[in-house]
Parts: sequence; structure tokens; C-alpha cells
Amino acid sequence: MTRLHISKLDVFYGSKKTVESVTLELPDQKITAIIGPNGCGKSTLLKAVARILPYENGSIVLDGAKIKQLPSLAIAKKLAILPQSPETPIGLSVYDLVSYGRYPHQRRSNKAADKKVIEWALAVTQITSLKDALIDELSGGQRQRVWIAMALAQDTDFIILDEPTTYLDIAHQLEVLELLQQLNIQQHRTIVMVLHDLNQAARYADHIVAMKEGKVLYAGTPQEVMTSPNLAAIFNIETEIDWDERYHCPRCISYNLLPKKRRFS
Repeated sequence: MTRLHISKLDVFYGSKKTVESVTLELPDQKITAIIGPNGCGKSTLLKAVARILPYENGSIVLDGAKIKQLPSLAIAKKLAILPQSPETPIGLSVYDLVSYGRYPHQRRSNKAADKKVIEWALAVTQITSLKDALIDELSGGQRQRVWIAMALAQDTDFIILDEPTTYLDIAHQLEVLELLQQLNIQQHRTIVMVLHDLNQAARYADHIVAMKEGKVLYAGTPQEVMTSPNLAAIFNIETEIDWDERYHCPRCISYNLLPKKRRFS
């Protein structure tokens, strides 16, 4: 089942076309990881899906309706986005920022219900002890967890995250990814995220989309996408891939730059 469908999408960033003729079906209630070189259009694609950036041609359909035709509040009730490096407000507490995630629901929810969701989001991201702290006084990793908590408090079926592990050490990266996996498995949330770590993408995602120069080169299961020839075409690297028996996914165990004469344009 597909609730979010992208068809022949063109998106411009200024005068540059950064997403070109992208067609994708994002599997419902699955985790999709988007990989690709810096500047290949991954973030631009997510911003177009979240209607942060307008798109020129093509369509994005959410639950049978084109997102261009949906009211902003209707989108906010279905789709939460955590952008890359969000601007940190000055003088705002952790609890207050997380509570902003409840804004789309204020007309129909009550304060007790909102408080319960906010406290849950603080707890699962392990920042309850920081709820009274000011965001601008936190470390980069702590701030990232606060933003994730706000996205969770929005309580949507779709959660879109642009590099959610930025600023986090390896232990906290795994905590965030396991949290997202738990939300997917236990609450059937559809997760779409940009990741740079190929092994994390293969381990945690059900579906991988590989982009280069604004186009989708490959899309499929980790086993279908994460192959040595594919990674050579995407990143201009030569890799050794084996099978991770513990997590039942491909694993990149060695990589190096391709010799210049063998690189893909």
C-alpha cells in the first residue's frame, strides 16, 4: 500500500534544478532511507514533500490528494518534518519547543491529552530531565533530540527527517535510529529519512532510495540497492559488501575512491 506517491517531480533551488523527474512510491508503514552524495537533491526532495519548497512540474499525492491542494493544517496532522540543522530559538525551554508539535491538534485536543503526548515524546527521546532547560544552552546532540521530540509530539503517521543523526555520537545515533524503528514497528509510523552512513541505512531501512545529481538512480530493498556496482555509480567508490548475519542486511566492510579513469560522471 502506498499513501505517499511522487510522480515526475521537478524542483528548483533558485535557478538550479536540483530534483529532476523523480518518481517514487514510498512504502506505507515502512522505513525509507534516502542516500546519495552531498548536493544531490535529497534535502530538496524532502522539503518539496513537506511543502516547504514549491515544485514546478509533477505531483506529490498524499492519501489520494495532491499536497498543493491540501490546507497546511491538514498536512501538519499527517506529516511531521525535522529539517537539517533547524534554527534554534533563543530563550525557549525544551518543554515549550516540544509542545509546539501539538499545534495542529489544538482545536480538537485537550490540555491533558496534549501534556500526555508531550511527556511521552520527552521520555522516549530521553530528555525529560532537560525539559526546563533553555535550548540555546544545550549541546548540539541534546538539541537534536529536542527537535526529534517535537516531531514526535506532532503525532503524525508520517515522520520525515533530514539527517536525524547529525551532531550525535555513535551511541546516540543508534538510540535515535532504534527509537524510529520502534515507532515504525509498534505504532506503524511511516519513516522517511536522509542518512549518510550506508550501514545504518541498510540495517534500519526497509527501503532505500539512492539519488545522484537530482535523479533517483536506484530504489528497492537494502539488498537490491546496496551493491558494489550501485555504490560505484552513486558515490564513485569501490566497496566490498558482505552479509550481516545478525541483522540480515548487506554490510559495507571496506571502501575506497575509484581510480579517476573509472569514475562515473
